[in-house]
Amino acid sequence: MSYRVAFSARADADLNRLYDFILERDPDGWTLAEQARVTLVDSVKSLERTPFSFRKATPSNSFLREMVVPFGATGFVVLFEVFDQHTVVVLAVRHQREDDFF
Repeated sequence: MSYRVAFSARADADLNRLYDFILERDPDGWTLAEQARVTLVDSVKSLERTPFSFRKATPSNSFLREMVVPFGATGFVVLFEVFDQHTVVVLAVRHQREDDFF
């Protein structure tokens, strides 16, 4: 089975926020910021095939899940929901050192 992956408005805003955060820390680091964006988008492609292989975000909802995306010494966490039998929606993206989603 193959799923269509969509980004919510919040997830899109998170990607932009994280990109800008990297640029603020290193104005000449647009390459690093772009690498982070590509890494995240490429990693999310795995949700097209196996969204249920990632850990549950909460014990009470087996459709709400998290994917850890390594990047450098840390990485990112992608919160997503298996919306129906055809669709996965990326709800939010955060750096691993940020507060949890909930």
